[in-house]
Amino acid sequence: QVQLVESGGGLVQAGGSLRLSCVAVGATFSAIDWYREAPGKQRELVAGITYAGITKYGDSMEGRFTVSRDNNKGAVQLEAVYLQMSNLEPADTAVYSCNARGTNRWGQGTQVTVSS
Repeated sequence: QVQLVESGGGLVQAGGSLRLSCVAVGATFSAIDWYREAPGKQRELVAGITYAGITKYGDSMEGRFTVSRDNNKGAVQLEAVYLQMSNLEPADTAVYSCNARGTNRWGQGTQVTVSS
């Protein structure tokens, strides 16, 4: 069964950091994106990365958020990607999910809650 599995969410105080993981099970992908969805708000792009290491970030995301991948030399597909989040703010509270770019494959999401 093909899945994307996120982990690493939790409760953190403002100014803290978290590292989220997204692991592909049963398949690999050429690019994976992170999105987040807060209550009452539209889902928005946080960051994404290709197997070649090309990254992209949503508006105002670059700087506090860094996307990376497993450093598997020669790999032409992604097996795992990570989202390092620093200096977190209460406004970052959301469910963070990963998506295999260009597909309808989503992980189940991981909750990130930032307290003030």
